[in-house]
Amino acid sequence: MGKSTCVPHIARFLGRRGIEVLSTREPGGTAIAESIREILLWSEKEALDSVTELLLNFASRRQHLCEVIRPALERGAFVLCDRFTDSTHAYQGGGRGLPAAWIDYLSDMVHPGLQPDLTLLFDLTPQEGLKRIASTRPDRYEGEGSEFLERVRESYLERSGAARFTVIDAARDEARVLADVLAAIRALLDSRK
Repeated sequence: MGKSTCVPHIARFLGRRGIEVLSTREPGGTAIAESIREILLWSEKEALDSVTELLLNFASRRQHLCEVIRPALERGAFVLCDRFTDSTHAYQGGGRGLPAAWIDYLSDMVHPGLQPDLTLLFDLTPQEGLKRIASTRPDRYEGEGSEFLERVRESYLERSGAARFTVIDAARDEARVLADVLAAIRALLDSRK
């Protein structure tokens, strides 16, 4: 069980507690951001420069924040976002080797002071992840192969030392993964009481 499969379970769990939930994803979440997503994940027209890739991710994120995330937060909704800036650190920083300082600079410009309250890291080896998607068409990142994906994983694990992270062993069966996810959500809700 991975992040995309868990999001609806989390939304139902929160909804049963009377909490307004907005589920969204990055890149994407708005018409413009979804167009950028198409370029980032599926464009085969030309090679995408790594700095261009970085800037497109933040352009998508800014539009998403302005149109969707900030309005939801302002009305008190609980936002479940499938990926955010930690993914940029992992893919463009760890995977592509771009300096963390560039990503931090753009983060400060695009979403100053805004960080997730909780980041769930679904940890899985690249080999296991590639096995799980073997029957699907790989996107640009998945098509990079296991060495690239291992750098991405290492970057995520380095970032997971921050207090807001909960690392979930995604190699286990769905019931155990979901139990850990919901325990992390409960702990977040309890911390807000």
